[in-house]
Amino acid sequence: MTKNNKKGFTIIEVVLVLAIAGLIFLMVFIALPALQRSQRNTRRRQDMARILSAFNEFQANNNGKMPDAAGVTKFMERYVGEVGSDQATDPDGSNYSLQAPKKVGTTDGSDGDDYYKSSETAAPTAMNHKIYYWQNAKCGDEGKIKAGHGDRDIAIFYYLEGGAIYCGDNQ
Repeated sequence: MTKNNKKGFTIIEVVLVLAIAGLIFLMVFIALPALQRSQRNTRRRQDMARILSAFNEFQANNNGKMPDAAGVTKFMERYVGEVGSDQATDPDGSNYSLQAPKKVGTTDGSDGDDYYKSSETAAPTAMNHKIYYWQNAKCGDEGKIKAGHGDRDIAIFYYLEGGAIYCGDNQ
């Protein structure tokens, strides 16, 4: 009788190693887009905090006033950054734009504070790169904008990727 001493891997061992490697690659490819989206949203939150700070600076330099509709472009250029610059651009390359929605006198029924709403900000369907801003406002629950306590109160609202909402105020 001769002994068969062939060295190598069996087909089962090879299939098992390939299956484990496939699972590892699958987990990486599933987690990677979520990680990238999270990083982009972190940058957007930082941008919104910087823009809110720019509004505070503008108010300090202009006796508590907010930029009017005609002056929004100049405000962005002077206090945030020129259109197309890294400071005024979303991580996906689109330019931020400012919009001041109109006040709608609705209430939540509990404390009677006014809520602000715009037809465009009613339901987060997709990112539109618009930064909505209000004077005499603050952030409420669930991304709602509530009436503030004075003209120096500012709130901004921005849709993040994945349907999340950023609401920031200077309270």
